[in-house]
Amino acid sequence: MVIKTDELPPAAPAESPREPGPQGGGKARPSPAELPAVMLLNGDCLDKKSEEPKENGHEEAEPSDEASGQEVIVIQDTGFTVKILVPGIEPFSLQVSPQEMVQEIHQVLMDREDTCHRTCFSLQLDGNVLDNFSELRTIEGLEEGSVLRVVEEPYTVREARIHVRHIRDLLKSLDPSDAFNGVDCNSLSFLSVFTDGDLGDSGKRKKKGIEMEPIDCTPPEHILPGSKDRPLCALQPQNRDWKPLQCLKVLTMSGWNPPPGNRKMHGDLMYLFVITAEDRHVSITASTRGFYLNQSTAYNFNPKPASPRFLSHSLVELLNQISPTFKKHFSLLQKKRVQRHPFERIATPFQVYSWTAPQVEHAMDCVRAEDAYTSRLGYEEHIPGQTRDWNEELQTTRELPRKNLPERLLRERAIFKVHSDFTAAATRGAMAVIDGNVMAINPSEETKMQMFIWNNIFFSLGFDVRDHYKDFGGDVAAYVAPTNDLNGVRTYNAVDVEGLYTLGTVVIDYRGYRVTAQSIIPGILEREQEQSVIYGSIDFGKTVVSHPRYLELLEKTSRPLKIQRHRVLNDRDEEVELCSSVECKGIIGNDGRHYILDLLRTFPPDLNFLPVAGEELPEDCRRAGFPKSHRHKLCCLRQELVDAFVEHRYLLFMKLAAIQLMQHKANRAESPGPLENGTSEARASVTPEAAEAAGEEGASGLAKVKELAETIASDSGPVDPKSREVIQNACKAVGSVSSTSFDIRFNPDIFSPGVRFPESCQDEVRDQKQLLKDAAAFLLSCQIPGLVKDCTDHTVLPMDGATLAEAMHQRGINIRYLGKVLDFVLRSPARPQLDHIYKIGISELITRSAKHIFKTYLQGVELSGLSAAISHFLNCFLSSFPNPVAHLPADELVSKKKNKRRKNRPPGGADNTAWAVMTPQELWKDICQEAKNYFDFGLECETVDQAVETFGLQKITLLREISLKTGIQILLKEYSFDSRHKPAFTEEDVLNIFPVVKHVNPKASDAFHFFQSGQAKVQQGFLKEGCELITEALNLFNNVYGAMHVEICACLRLLARLHYIMGDYAEALSNQQKAVLMSERVLGIEHPNTIQEYMHLALYCFASSQLSTALSLLYRARYLLLLVFGEDHPEMALLDNNIGLVLHGVMEYELALRFLENALAINAKYHGAKSLKVALSHHLVARVYESKAEFRSALQHEKEGYTIYKGQLGENHEKTKESSDYLKCLTQQAVALQRTMNEIYRNGSSANIVPLKVTAPSMASVLEQLHIINGILFIPLSQKDLENLKAEVVRRHQLQETSKASSGAAAAAAAAAESREEAEPGLKPGGAPPAPSSV
Repeated sequence: MVIKTDELPPAAPAESPREPGPQGGGKARPSPAELPAVMLLNGDCLDKKSEEPKENGHEEAEPSDEASGQEVIVIQDTGFTVKILVPGIEPFSLQVSPQEMVQEIHQVLMDREDTCHRTCFSLQLDGNVLDNFSELRTIEGLEEGSVLRVVEEPYTVREARIHVRHIRDLLKSLDPSDAFNGVDCNSLSFLSVFTDGDLGDSGKRKKKGIEMEPIDCTPPEHILPGSKDRPLCALQPQNRDWKPLQCLKVLTMSGWNPPPGNRKMHGDLMYLFVITAEDRHVSITASTRGFYLNQSTAYNFNPKPASPRFLSHSLVELLNQISPTFKKHFSLLQKKRVQRHPFERIATPFQVYSWTAPQVEHAMDCVRAEDAYTSRLGYEEHIPGQTRDWNEELQTTRELPRKNLPERLLRERAIFKVHSDFTAAATRGAMAVIDGNVMAINPSEETKMQMFIWNNIFFSLGFDVRDHYKDFGGDVAAYVAPTNDLNGVRTYNAVDVEGLYTLGTVVIDYRGYRVTAQSIIPGILEREQEQSVIYGSIDFGKTVVSHPRYLELLEKTSRPLKIQRHRVLNDRDEEVELCSSVECKGIIGNDGRHYILDLLRTFPPDLNFLPVAGEELPEDCRRAGFPKSHRHKLCCLRQELVDAFVEHRYLLFMKLAAIQLMQHKANRAESPGPLENGTSEARASVTPEAAEAAGEEGASGLAKVKELAETIASDSGPVDPKSREVIQNACKAVGSVSSTSFDIRFNPDIFSPGVRFPESCQDEVRDQKQLLKDAAAFLLSCQIPGLVKDCTDHTVLPMDGATLAEAMHQRGINIRYLGKVLDFVLRSPARPQLDHIYKIGISELITRSAKHIFKTYLQGVELSGLSAAISHFLNCFLSSFPNPVAHLPADELVSKKKNKRRKNRPPGGADNTAWAVMTPQELWKDICQEAKNYFDFGLECETVDQAVETFGLQKITLLREISLKTGIQILLKEYSFDSRHKPAFTEEDVLNIFPVVKHVNPKASDAFHFFQSGQAKVQQGFLKEGCELITEALNLFNNVYGAMHVEICACLRLLARLHYIMGDYAEALSNQQKAVLMSERVLGIEHPNTIQEYMHLALYCFASSQLSTALSLLYRARYLLLLVFGEDHPEMALLDNNIGLVLHGVMEYELALRFLENALAINAKYHGAKSLKVALSHHLVARVYESKAEFRSALQHEKEGYTIYKGQLGENHEKTKESSDYLKCLTQQAVALQRTMNEIYRNGSSANIVPLKVTAPSMASVLEQLHIINGILFIPLSQKDLENLKAEVVRRHQLQETSKASSGAAAAAAAAAESREEAEPGLKPGGAPPAPSSV
């Protein structure tokens, strides 16, 4: 058993030597007890892994037995316990693991409550000092029970600074201001407000005896169904811990720094100035031996010690001596700090910004002030060698070995760490550039054209410099090129070919400007670009060069990226061979590495938005009104679309070949019909038959084709010429570039202005053009209808703009098709069931159009007018006040001299006050115009109120969407959007503007494969095996990403669900609590994913008898969904059913009915009045009426439910029978009640009344209903049933494999949907055990 005391439970050697720990600088670390025990890999798992060496996207030899044996040994090193002796406190034991470094023990000591104030010490074993960067297993004599002594070391200036910084971090550990300001990867979390701190290990902490205690269940007014009030303040409830305990009034560097020479020679390192809580002003000397008071004042320097003459090695001990308040509050603060869940305080890998913040007082802070000045220079104090060579770090991590699991983990961890550091540095630099704090490297040129270097990162602005993009759309093209380039970098990084290097790239949008940050190729700045480029073209295809080594490297990427090797003509009419688009440049750096850059056309062009004279698009495109000219000519298809298109063509290929083989078998004399010519008509005519025939013949025909295709492709065996011809015809029909095997590739230079192809390639070019047209048609005829169908079936449930965009992107649909998607929704027969999609789409359309306008609007604003300009824009966008007036910044101060127009204008500087004349009418006219031009969608709204009225939107939702898209942070308060007497926003309401950052997300490949195999096992019903695989995935994720990451969040959610299904509620609670915290921290406190995590946690709390906690979590989820979307959403039905059931369980019948009846109405709208979900809703409502003894209403609802069951499932289905039995029971109770009433009427008060049997629902029955609505099934199965079931699952699995049906993602989505759709064993194929929903 390995228990790590670090956040990363590694299953591999912890760090490479010399690299500082994963969280340098005293960030919080959980104590051993809080960490999950690491599940060890058992040998057989590893062997399975080594059987599939190609899964990682790079082909490699199978690891030898001895290598995998060694992996097991590395991973199964067991931990041991050491004893730690610290001066002044009792000795204590610490559990450590052999792969840890000594430094990690340092970190634990700096985080422990009783030793946290020490930073400058060494650890000694038998009098020998241990090296910080050595692993524990390499230290001689260190074993179970060894005693490590903490020895105080003398300070240096650096150590003294680190000490002061650490003390300041401890003082600020509960203060959320860093999270509001978006610094140091802090972010907000509010879960503990709703769970009253930790949920406890047992999960039963709040159960009070046998009988239920009455709990207060009344939700706040604004959460009740039908409420129109959408308060904003409730988004950030007051956290009691944040009322900071003031330990000191001021702790700052003294103005007497640095010490003069004579004092330096006495050991003075620096001076601090402190005002204690009792208002005592003291001056402190930090010397090599520790800290003491000196006699200096604000105006007199006197370095002699003051009384009390007390020298202390730690600043905290000194302050404890001189301030009783400090002593009391500091120890309380540390107690609270260590009680917080570690996930509330660990840094996230990338910064998450909050779009709202309360008014926080600005306090004095020496470290923050110092950071503000040092970070300008772009170096970090605690890194040896000062500035980091980002390019070298990014490339060397890629070169690390990757033969076995431990090596790959180490490599992926290093890549991820460097990327997150690089992203943070690039973001800081881009802000400094736009704020004017960095000197340009070409200062004499106009501001648009300037370039910058800061901290070894190169920054350029998104403007068209030197008419580079003149033929592509000028500045508009220059603005989109960086994101296209970033997508290219992401793709080439994912393919991960050894020897091919890309630049570190981050794209930052800030204050209306787009900044590209890139690492610098060694030597590129010393020479002209013309000399450096040895592959590709620097002038969009006029001069083109190639290089054999680049062709060889790029050839390796061509298959996964579906890029065709092709020839183009250069300006001298010579043929040049390329394996990428012409813009892709190859440069060999001074370090001898082969770099590729400018990957903006990695993917084929999107012909729907690229009208080409003389080319006609397929019928599907013309019907939809394409081609349309777009603002720029860099529109590409997404990688997801290319993959889906190829997958689609592969199925077609298999079906065509299967038909022909069958025809060939049936009638050997007859020649295969219309397949000779490869035109699209031929393809179209074959498709319907193909589908039919493939269905009739079943999987066997397809399996034969697969076998045949593989034989021909590998030339391995004799193939009869007829079969060969079949494959050739099928290849030709689907547009394969090879005639012997299925292989579809795109030539990214087709339709590229300025690129010419040699005569000899004309046929190939014609086929490529056809392929691009087919891909453009495929997007419109398959992908968009597919998305809308998934939304209608509710397998895809977007809740806000971001989740809708994600759903579109997963299917390869670009956002510029949003108007088309909305048109499709409007024309859909199931239009009412798509109401939520339509609303989200419209608000996304409006806010994106507004963002486009806001971008150019902001470029003309100088820094002093920023808050006034932003609040004016928000007023014009959202406020009902008809004529808001902008406050020009000159009001506050009157300048003596009227300053002449300053030379140093902002980049692209328009008139500095042009923004002030915008009116709401103008803005909305522009928004409608933008929606028409960009998305081809007619909004026709003249004001915000008309838009809200027409489309049923919420202003608060629009505010959230625009703030997230543009990086605005606003004050947390209630805004009166609808007041016609005063504008909603004042300039004081705009607190900040943050950058919006796009970057590469390096992946943990091994962990991801484990996770997928685990999911597959769970889908097949092997819960135990699935659970083990997913636990292993969690360890590997932790190993690569650290403790915080979106993928770890998904892992924890699934683990929690599995533990819950297997009956381990405490483990489920603990994992789900982590999932909620992580979702809040990494995705945002009101992200749709967070809302779902809250719902899952509420269910597990309810099952653990924590009823009031369960309710407050559900209320929180409902509030967030109301804020993010509103009430009319299919997910709201599930939420309200959950709330209603819990309220029913605690006998709050009136309240329960309000929620359940609302859920019934929503279900009927989104699933159709005859759906099983509606039947279940009727049943839930009936049960509450029964508990209230209102039998007539109960009967009415249950009859409705019964009718649906009977219609949908037939008389004999067990659901129909259950409903019928319940109806009988209700009827008997109703009759009994009527008799009693009659008795009372006849005999008055002397009547002999039989007490009615109306019982409160049992917790078990409520829980059972909760499981049904949340799609959790527990199926009692005998051993024999299990065997049969497994055999059935295996058989189905093999069938699926052979037919190579649609991709696994669709299957997973379908399984998840199935388990959510009125979860019913009889309806599920093979009655498999539960497929957890929303996996």
